[in-house]
Amino acid sequence: MKLSARNQLKGTITSVEKGPVSSKVKIDLGGGNVITSTVTSETVDDLGLVVGDSVVAVIKASDVIIGK
Repeated sequence: MKLSARNQLKGTITSVEKGPVSSKVKIDLGGGNVITSTVTSETVDDLGLVVGDSVVAVIKASDVIIGK
């Protein structure tokens, strides 16, 4: 699948916390970097997301906020 989004981070799912409506999916990017995505629980089911899956986090945003 080709996507226009350039910010694509490959990783492995380390946890899935499924709620009634939304779920938190943690993805280990390697090098001690972990990203958490909140998606619908329906998406978790539709994609069959489970711990150990290799996935790509695609980030498409018009704004990036930086804090220090």
